Amino acid sequence: MFSSIVFITICIDQLLKYIVQSTNVNIGNNFIRIHFIKNTGAGFGILQNQMILLTIISFIVAVILISQYKRISKERLPQVVFALFLGGVLGNFIDRVSRGYVVDFIDLSFWPVFNIADAAITVAVIGIIVYYWKKK
Repeated sequence: MFSSIVFITICIDQLLKYIVQSTNVNIGNNFIRIHFIKNTGAGFGILQNQMILLTIISFIVAVILISQYKRISKERLPQVVFALFLGGVLGNFIDRVSRGYVVDFIDLSFWPVFNIADAAITVAVIGIIVYYWKKK
Protein backbone atom coordinates (compact mmCIF):
# COMPACT_ATOMS: atom_id res chain seq x y z
CA MET A 1 0.00 0.00 0.00
CA PHE A 2 2.76 2.47 0.97
CA SER A 3 4.67 2.30 -2.32
CA SER A 4 1.45 2.36 -4.35
CA ILE A 5 0.37 5.61 -2.67
CA VAL A 6 3.81 7.14 -3.22
CA PHE A 7 3.74 6.11 -6.89
CA ILE A 8 0.18 7.30 -7.53
CA THR A 9 0.86 10.65 -5.80
CA ILE A 10 3.94 11.24 -7.96
CA CYS A 11 2.16 10.19 -11.16
CA ILE A 12 -0.89 12.42 -10.60
CA ASP A 13 1.33 15.33 -9.56
CA GLN A 14 3.66 15.03 -12.54
CA LEU A 15 0.86 14.41 -15.06
CA LEU A 16 -1.09 17.49 -13.97
CA LYS A 17 2.06 19.62 -13.91
CA TYR A 18 2.89 18.46 -17.46
CA ILE A 19 -0.63 19.24 -18.70
CA VAL A 20 -0.74 22.68 -17.05
CA GLN A 21 2.72 23.65 -18.28
CA SER A 22 2.38 22.30 -21.82
CA THR A 23 -1.07 23.79 -22.44
CA ASN A 24 -0.44 26.99 -20.47
CA VAL A 25 -4.00 26.65 -19.19
CA ASN A 26 -5.63 29.63 -17.50
CA ILE A 27 -9.14 28.83 -16.32
CA GLY A 28 -11.23 29.52 -13.27
CA ASN A 29 -13.18 32.11 -11.39
CA ASN A 30 -12.76 34.40 -8.38
CA PHE A 31 -12.48 31.46 -5.98
CA ILE A 32 -10.24 28.98 -7.84
CA ARG A 33 -8.00 29.44 -10.84
CA ILE A 34 -5.78 26.91 -12.61
CA HIS A 35 -2.75 28.53 -14.22
CA PHE A 36 0.95 27.86 -14.64
CA ILE A 37 3.41 29.42 -12.17
CA LYS A 38 7.17 28.81 -11.96
CA ASN A 39 8.15 28.55 -8.29
CA THR A 40 11.87 28.78 -7.55
CA GLY A 41 11.30 28.69 -3.82
CA ALA A 42 9.34 26.75 -1.24
CA GLY A 43 5.80 27.14 0.07
CA PHE A 44 4.45 30.62 0.81
CA GLY A 45 7.17 32.17 -1.37
CA ILE A 46 9.99 31.53 1.09
CA LEU A 47 13.54 30.76 -0.02
CA GLN A 48 13.05 32.12 -3.54
CA ASN A 49 15.87 31.21 -5.95
CA GLN A 50 17.32 28.68 -3.48
CA MET A 51 16.80 25.66 -5.75
CA ILE A 52 20.07 23.92 -4.86
CA LEU A 53 19.35 24.17 -1.13
CA LEU A 54 15.73 23.05 -1.58
CA THR A 55 16.79 20.16 -3.84
CA ILE A 56 19.30 18.97 -1.24
CA ILE A 57 16.72 19.26 1.55
CA SER A 58 14.15 17.32 -0.51
CA PHE A 59 16.70 14.60 -1.24
CA ILE A 60 17.71 14.29 2.42
CA VAL A 61 14.07 14.15 3.59
CA ALA A 62 13.28 11.45 1.00
CA VAL A 63 16.33 9.37 1.97
CA ILE A 64 15.48 9.62 5.67
CA LEU A 65 11.86 8.60 5.07
CA ILE A 66 12.85 5.64 2.91
CA SER A 67 15.59 4.52 5.30
CA GLN A 68 13.25 4.77 8.30
CA TYR A 69 10.29 3.05 6.63
CA LYS A 70 10.54 -0.01 8.90
CA ARG A 71 9.99 2.25 11.92
CA ILE A 72 6.68 3.61 10.59
CA SER A 73 3.73 1.94 12.26
CA LYS A 74 1.99 -0.59 10.02
CA GLU A 75 -1.38 0.90 10.94
CA ARG A 76 -3.30 2.29 7.98
CA LEU A 77 -3.22 6.02 8.87
CA PRO A 78 0.55 6.37 9.37
CA GLN A 79 1.20 4.28 6.25
CA VAL A 80 -1.05 6.52 4.17
CA VAL A 81 0.16 9.86 5.53
CA PHE A 82 3.86 9.02 5.37
CA ALA A 83 3.37 7.73 1.81
CA LEU A 84 1.60 10.96 0.84
CA PHE A 85 4.42 12.93 2.43
CA LEU A 86 7.10 11.01 0.53
CA GLY A 87 5.12 11.22 -2.73
CA GLY A 88 4.79 14.98 -2.33
CA VAL A 89 8.46 15.47 -1.49
CA LEU A 90 9.51 13.36 -4.47
CA GLY A 91 7.06 15.10 -6.81
CA ASN A 92 8.58 18.50 -6.08
CA PHE A 93 12.11 17.01 -6.06
CA ILE A 94 11.55 15.73 -9.61
CA ASP A 95 10.56 19.24 -10.69
CA ARG A 96 13.59 20.85 -9.08
CA VAL A 97 15.98 18.38 -10.70
CA SER A 98 14.35 18.18 -14.15
CA ARG A 99 13.00 21.71 -14.62
CA GLY A 100 14.99 23.91 -12.24
CA TYR A 101 11.75 25.11 -10.64
CA VAL A 102 8.51 23.68 -9.24
CA VAL A 103 5.32 23.90 -11.28
CA ASP A 104 2.49 25.37 -9.21
CA PHE A 105 -0.99 25.79 -10.64
CA ILE A 106 -3.81 25.67 -8.07
CA ASP A 107 -4.70 29.22 -7.09
CA LEU A 108 -7.38 29.67 -4.41
CA SER A 109 -6.93 33.48 -4.45
CA PHE A 110 -6.67 33.62 -0.64
CA TRP A 111 -3.75 31.15 -0.42
CA PRO A 112 -0.37 30.89 -2.17
CA VAL A 113 -0.47 28.97 -5.47
CA PHE A 114 0.33 25.28 -4.97
CA ASN A 115 0.31 21.86 -6.65
CA ILE A 116 -0.72 18.27 -5.92
CA ALA A 117 2.64 17.48 -4.25
CA ASP A 118 2.17 20.45 -1.91
CA ALA A 119 -1.38 19.33 -1.13
CA ALA A 120 -0.16 15.79 -0.39
CA ILE A 121 2.52 17.14 1.96
CA THR A 122 0.01 19.38 3.75
CA VAL A 123 -2.56 16.59 4.19
CA ALA A 124 0.24 14.29 5.36
CA VAL A 125 1.55 16.72 7.98
CA ILE A 126 -1.96 17.23 9.34
CA GLY A 127 -2.49 13.46 9.39
CA ILE A 128 0.83 12.85 11.14
CA ILE A 129 0.00 15.45 13.81
CA VAL A 130 -3.47 13.97 14.36
CA TYR A 131 -2.09 10.40 14.53
CA TYR A 132 0.61 11.19 17.09
CA TRP A 133 -1.66 13.49 19.09
CA LYS A 134 -4.20 10.69 19.46
CA LYS A 135 -1.41 8.25 20.40
CA LYS A 136 -0.57 10.27 23.53
